[in-house]
Amino acid sequence: MTMSNQISPGMTLSIDGKIYRVEMSVRVSVPKGVPFIKTKLKDLISDKIIEKNFKLDQSVQEVALSERRLEYLYLEEKDYLFLDIDELKETLVKENVVADKVNYLKEGIQVKAMFYGETVFSIELPQFLELMVTKLEDNESKVAVSSAVKVALLETGAKVEVPLFIEVGDIIKVDTHVGEYVQRI
Repeated sequence: MTMSNQISPGMTLSIDGKIYRVEMSVRVSVPKGVPFIKTKLKDLISDKIIEKNFKLDQSVQEVALSERRLEYLYLEEKDYLFLDIDELKETLVKENVVADKVNYLKEGIQVKAMFYGETVFSIELPQFLELMVTKLEDNESKVAVSSAVKVALLETGAKVEVPLFIEVGDIIKVDTHVGEYVQRI
């Protein structure tokens, strides 16, 4: 067990059956009260940030997450099937863990996954992916000189704004962390 006064940013804690990453930790001293530890914690499944206070020397459960490389195979009912590259076994990842990252998943893409035991708590896409444009939205009436872009639908279902010279069938590089066009390949 770890004590609350040892909590530091980057640690992973288990609280009430949920796994959190410590984003911020500060010791607070009050003139007429007991000092405490104030933290901001990020729920690794929902990505929500919560604030939680701990008494000094309160025991907390630190957990160790392991990182593994997974390769996306396909959608199986509501969950996503990946291949654990290191152990060569199939791993199901829940729909809520994948969340909006599904917009960039296609067969063969490798992701980093954070595991606690055999449960996947988060996946991280590569920062850049090369994807094909499958459809362009008609917005000729909305085009202004200051915004010379159009919306492209990619093979994975993601929508990104692209320059006017991009055509259906083009392969483009996309920054998956911000969902933006980088360049034509």
